[in-house]
Amino acid sequence: MSPADRRRRRGRGMLMLAAAALLLAVLASFAVGPLRLPPLEVLQAIAVKLGLADPQSVSPRDLAVVWQLRIPRALLGAMVGAALAMAGASLQGLFGNPLADPGIVGVSQGAALGAVAAIVLGAAGAAGWIVPVAAFVGGALAISLTYVLARPGKGSGNATLLLVGIAMAAFCSALIGFLTYIASESELQSLVFWQMGSLARASWGDVAAVAPLFAIGVLALQRLATPLDMLALGERQAQHLGLDVARTRRRLVAFSALLVGAAVAFAGSVAFVGLVVPHVARMLVGPGHRWMLPVSGVLGAVLIVAADTAARTLDPPAEIPLGLFSAALGAPFFLWLVLQQRRKETP
Repeated sequence: MSPADRRRRRGRGMLMLAAAALLLAVLASFAVGPLRLPPLEVLQAIAVKLGLADPQSVSPRDLAVVWQLRIPRALLGAMVGAALAMAGASLQGLFGNPLADPGIVGVSQGAALGAVAAIVLGAAGAAGWIVPVAAFVGGALAISLTYVLARPGKGSGNATLLLVGIAMAAFCSALIGFLTYIASESELQSLVFWQMGSLARASWGDVAAVAPLFAIGVLALQRLATPLDMLALGERQAQHLGLDVARTRRRLVAFSALLVGAAVAFAGSVAFVGLVVPHVARMLVGPGHRWMLPVSGVLGAVLIVAADTAARTLDPPAEIPLGLFSAALGAPFFLWLVLQQRRKETP
């Protein structure tokens, strides 16, 4: 068996295992919560909505909990986790830097700034699509500025990327703080959602709004898997291989910002998913983006669905903010990565 065949077989196997873990996490999220439901009742509730079971077999309360609350929440969480993880993987390939992450390079804060500005300035009430569009624009501007200021191949390294990303995130956070200062009491309640991250407001409308953006971003990034592998050789080598580097960069920036903007607009700031998950996927299937991107997406979905299930289960009826779980996991992992990079760069 050739090395390519072995990589393909390993990638398929890991993707199937990750998909099985996601299915289990989603089914568990349907049953677990302040109101625990037996798995059989969950399946019956789903069957009733699909017209496969007698409506009298499930109580109206259980049917509403499963279908109106938990299913859209799990679906939205899966899309948010996959979007952040795939965006993180693509940004690491774009920057050629394993420390790149939607939060660390400022794109998450930029997206949050756009969403918060839409809320505080009153634009959110004009149309339901204003907030996600504002989040996308904010994320795109933040990542574009970060890339221009810390562009690979111009003498910049990990330290430059981290400094520029920290500065961008701090600037966006300062603007978010100012908008929070001038916000009304009713707006402040909404802004807490963006600061901490949560899926508590998930609805079928949110799922319908995120799904097309998610599909476009995921399919586009997957089609850029080979160009990402070529960029790993360096921009000059990629150009010699016939790659339009400038166009590829623009597309990676746009679609990464689209995914992050959609995730932040409906789930708030959830940090470190785009940093941790791609590294795990890289260890499982190797650096090739053809398999690393989809495995990252599925593992990111598993992480967010499991974390959200824990967030609404550990302290009922209150909910622990989702962002606390991701930060508690990601911050130590980030410090470990920084130390690893420092060892590699030290002669």
